[in-house]
Amino acid sequence: SALRLQAVPRPPLTACVRSNSNRAAISHLHRQLYGRLYPVLLVNTDGSTVRLRYSEPKRILMMPLDSSTLPEAERKARLRRHFPSKRKAKEEETFEGIDLDTYKKFWKK
Repeated sequence: SALRLQAVPRPPLTACVRSNSNRAAISHLHRQLYGRLYPVLLVNTDGSTVRLRYSEPKRILMMPLDSSTLPEAERKARLRRHFPSKRKAKEEETFEGIDLDTYKKFWKK
């Protein structure tokens, strides 16, 4: 008679979960200290870029712009872009002042 292998019960197929320091969330790695330095692109305020090694794994670092060195017009324009004014409410159209005889040609008979 032939040898029959017994079927071993297996758990349902699930995603592999790694519960260690290498597990990452969608946003970033949850660690206090990183064991190595990572290549990062540093963008200066004048637009120039420099490649450097950074302690956290990021793609781009941007230097903050000092608004006190900007001309007054450019500083106000930047503030307007950051804090736009509220839109004014439009007045509702009323049909009281419309002469209906001007639109008579569009009506179907």
